[in-house]
Parts: sequence; C-alpha cells; structure tokens
Amino acid sequence: MEAIQIAKKIESKIAMIQKYRGELKDRAERKSKAIAMYDKFLALTIIKLRNGAEVEFEGQLIKDPPVTIIEKIAKGICFEHKLELEDAESSYKSLITNIDCVQAELNGLQSINRHLDSL
Repeated sequence: MEAIQIAKKIESKIAMIQKYRGELKDRAERKSKAIAMYDKFLALTIIKLRNGAEVEFEGQLIKDPPVTIIEKIAKGICFEHKLELEDAESSYKSLITNIDCVQAELNGLQSINRHLDSL
C-alpha cells in the first residue's frame, strides 16, 4: 500500500513540475518586458530633465535640476515602473524556487520508492 501512495505522490510532483514549466515562459517574458519598460521610461525621463523640460512629480514641478542628481530624480519619477520590475522579478524567482523545491521532493520520493522496490 505504501508503494502505491509513493507512486501517486511521484506522479503528483511530476504534474506540478509540468505545470510550473508552462508558467515559466510567461513569467520570464513578463520580467523581460518590465526591465525594458523601466529602462525606456528612465532614459526618457533623464533626457527630458537634461533637455530642460518641466517634469511634474508628486505635485512638484522640476526644471533644470543639477546634473549630479538627475538620475536620482529620474529613478524617483519612474518608481512605478521599478515596482513592476521588482514584482515581475520576484514572481519569476519565486517560481524557480518552487520548481527546485518540487524537484527536491520528487528526488526524495524516488529514493524512497527505490528503497521500497528493493525490499
């Protein structure tokens, strides 16, 4: 009876890995798009600030800031895109970690199964 339960758990873990593999491409694409969008908006914001355009941020008009802090200001302005980037990256890493955990569980179950077969 125990061997049947182990076999079912092995099948379940394999199904989980297959499901996660299907999600992996979507999350990788989401991550790469978030990186690209953040880089794009950051670059555009830096260009605007360097070209003397007025930029509004949190009710404040920013015009001709010192060159030394333009990048910091631009990063602050693009915070929502950075948040999306961090979220996409965390989601991707979390899925990879889940896959690794399921694989470790599967390896353990397969070892138990081999041990039961040898009895």
